[in-house]
Amino acid sequence: MPDAPGLELIAQDLNEAAGGSVLGTYHEHGQACLIVDPERILDVLGWLRHTPGQEYGFLSSLHGVDYLPAEPRFGVVYELLNMPRVERLRVRAALADPGEDGLPEIDSSVSLFPGAEFHEREVYDFFGIVFRGHPDLRRILMPEDYVGWPQRRDFPLGGEPVIFTHNEREVPRWYE
Repeated sequence: MPDAPGLELIAQDLNEAAGGSVLGTYHEHGQACLIVDPERILDVLGWLRHTPGQEYGFLSSLHGVDYLPAEPRFGVVYELLNMPRVERLRVRAALADPGEDGLPEIDSSVSLFPGAEFHEREVYDFFGIVFRGHPDLRRILMPEDYVGWPQRRDFPLGGEPVIFTHNEREVPRWYE
């Protein structure tokens, strides 16, 4: 992982190449993170993947985050890995909640990282974040007719209790 000055150099080079796409950086707990403009996410990921000297060619994880009650409410976090140098870099894009009318959106990274297809489907399934240009954006774990986004912080808890019978057993009469 790049150290704090290295992270600032990456951010500076990226801002020069992709016109102010980096909004901020942080380096804490041994993790380097670029906070980027969500409208420029493909520019940022493409630059980090293809630029000589960077070459973060492996997307190890992509996940969604709900920061409710903070604004912007949603985030998509990309964990990139440079395999030869064994360096990790986190890229975070913050998405505002569009309200009751629609769902938050960001461009799909499947064209750069084909393995992101299932990660993006999972984020869509649980958070309702739409990935524009995704080849097959549909639910992956929840039923297709399921209503709601279960990993959102405002998702109602409770409902009908789930009864498990596998751990019930009869107590022998001699035990009583």
